[in-house]
Amino acid sequence: QAEVLYGQNCNAVAVTLKDSQGRVFFDSGTAVSGARYMKDDTTAALTELLSGETAADYAIARLSCFHDPKAANSDVENLGLKNTGGYIFYDGRNSQWLDPAKPAAREYLCRLAQEAAAMGFDELLLTDISYPTEGKLDKIAYGETEKSANLTAFLEELRTALEPYGTTLSMEVPVSVLTEGYSEAAGLVLSEIAPRVDRIYAAASPEEVPALTAAVTAACETTDFVPELTAMDPSLTGSWLLY
Repeated sequence: QAEVLYGQNCNAVAVTLKDSQGRVFFDSGTAVSGARYMKDDTTAALTELLSGETAADYAIARLSCFHDPKAANSDVENLGLKNTGGYIFYDGRNSQWLDPAKPAAREYLCRLAQEAAAMGFDELLLTDISYPTEGKLDKIAYGETEKSANLTAFLEELRTALEPYGTTLSMEVPVSVLTEGYSEAAGLVLSEIAPRVDRIYAAASPEEVPALTAAVTAACETTDFVPELTAMDPSLTGSWLLY
């Protein structure tokens, strides 16, 4: 899946390398067994995108993080989010998640991100940096540490892992995290995540952009807000992601 980032003097493309089903769409040496989904020309297509004659000026790798039933089920004890009965947790859509409190789960995602950065992507746009927000949330075995602390620990570990590559680090959040400043269910606190990333993305209408930009800037002056739009709007300046 490819998306386009528009902006002044910008020609960029965003490609999904890992989706919320846990499928990995590149030749990863890290992905758990059965997670890689590739066609015969996938590697060649990515090479052309990143370094070929028609390479994009700016390439973004989109990676889903903790919503990952494939990895969660591959090693429930070390990777999967459990319920209070000690079994894998099923969310409101009958899907499974990695547990942000488990170091092995965070390390798995950091290694995948490193692989994407090493391929030559300029930016990593991470989605599903979150706990489940649907289903019987009171049945989740959250552990002793705060949800927000586990997610910020992941962002810190990821930024350290990406230091050798100089890759821009971004994350997508629900728009409510920007308007309200937090999501208790997701474990997201805007003032904690904003200083740890370079960009924050959220689905928004053009009319919402000024207020959302202000919210991100108030949380961290050096972090940019990028709206995700369904259509181009000539009134907007800066960058936005069209999908």
